[in-house]
Amino acid sequence: MNRRSFLGLTGASVASLAAAKDASAADRQNRPNFILVFADDLGYGDLSCYGHPTIRTPNLDRMAQEGMRLTSFYAAASVCSPSRAGLLTGRYPVRCGQPGNLGPGSTGGLPLSEVILPAALKPLGYRTMAIGKWHLGHTPDYVPTARGFDSFYGLPYSNDMIPPWVKTDRPLHLYRDTESIESPVQQETLTERYTEEAVKFIRRSRGSRFFLYLPHSMPHLPVSTSRRFRGRSRAGLYGDVIETLDWSMGRILATLKQEHLDRRTMVIFTSDNGPWLNLPARMLQQGNERWHAGSKGLLRGHKGNTYEGGLRVPGIVRWPGRIPPGQISEDIAATMDLYTTIVQAAGADLPADRTLDGKDLMPFLAGKAPSPRQEFYYFRGSNLEAVREGKWKLRLSRSMRDDLEKDDPLTPELFDLDFDPAEQYNLADREPDLVARLENKLREFAAELSAKVVEPR
Repeated sequence: MNRRSFLGLTGASVASLAAAKDASAADRQNRPNFILVFADDLGYGDLSCYGHPTIRTPNLDRMAQEGMRLTSFYAAASVCSPSRAGLLTGRYPVRCGQPGNLGPGSTGGLPLSEVILPAALKPLGYRTMAIGKWHLGHTPDYVPTARGFDSFYGLPYSNDMIPPWVKTDRPLHLYRDTESIESPVQQETLTERYTEEAVKFIRRSRGSRFFLYLPHSMPHLPVSTSRRFRGRSRAGLYGDVIETLDWSMGRILATLKQEHLDRRTMVIFTSDNGPWLNLPARMLQQGNERWHAGSKGLLRGHKGNTYEGGLRVPGIVRWPGRIPPGQISEDIAATMDLYTTIVQAAGADLPADRTLDGKDLMPFLAGKAPSPRQEFYYFRGSNLEAVREGKWKLRLSRSMRDDLEKDDPLTPELFDLDFDPAEQYNLADREPDLVARLENKLREFAAELSAKVVEPR
């Protein structure tokens, strides 16, 4: 090869590298932003677009009209910490080592081997922030800024984890990153302050890609809102709290439009579990009332159990230009699917060394395919109690793993959720073959989890 040819190839290689670099920069610029809003104990029937007759949620209603409203959307668990674990890992909580709640006295948290959403996005240059209730560990190795978030503003766990509602000597603190900035916490203005922090983060991040995780403290008891919002709702204090959350959503969506980020941002609104209707006596003091919990709508059950009211929650997804407006879907989807959907939409790599339970929802959300999720498993703590496959749900009231070692039969409950979402009519005696098949599905999944519950260690 002569020198001229060599120089020509070298020049072409340099040009190719430069073009690749430009393409890479353009690709980074075109990656979407993500805003994931996670209410606390918000029930399936708490929004006007999900049927509440007196709570007004015009901003969330409009968000639903501009995207997709899901009517069979499930949290990963029916209580706080495991639900958050499933959301941020894309794995059933029992699989990722967080089947139960954490509290002020906890010393650990979500296992450090888990690759949560912000950590998966960081290699692509995403700015990340968590604002609100964390509840996945409050000791130094487990706080948000140790798990992939650039910054944090919020509470380490639930807003009731202080006297008189919980026996603890640890005061509740509001944190900025790892520094306490307020104690006692002024809960009346939490939703407003979270919202303003979110607006500031969006504006600071408009020149780069970002992931904002906003797990609200409300409407977990004790419910609270500022004077600005009190008395607005015909549904009393609880309604005021929900309408404050709706105001927050409107403020965030308006900021995206103002910053010309609307069409580059996927926004998701959902809840960690159903309403806390079975209030323990410890919560019914200092102004808390039974009606300060939310509505399950037409569903059966509540927070803490595996009937539909415990895990089926509102799910609204909006992304102008990518998700067609006006969609309502009865297909099954779950918060674990948001992990896989967000990571894949960002162009990031999914962890390859563990089982992921989340499915990529983008073709479904785009109106191009049915939901990839055909089944969902219901856990109460570590106990596997039910499975839904299509329209059919089989529920058993005791751990299948325990049952493997027992001879006494279980009485199954079989529901057709298409015509009976309230789970009023047990059809088990009419469909014995279906019951047997779904029982076997539960046994197989329980056996898989028993063999390898947390992976990798």
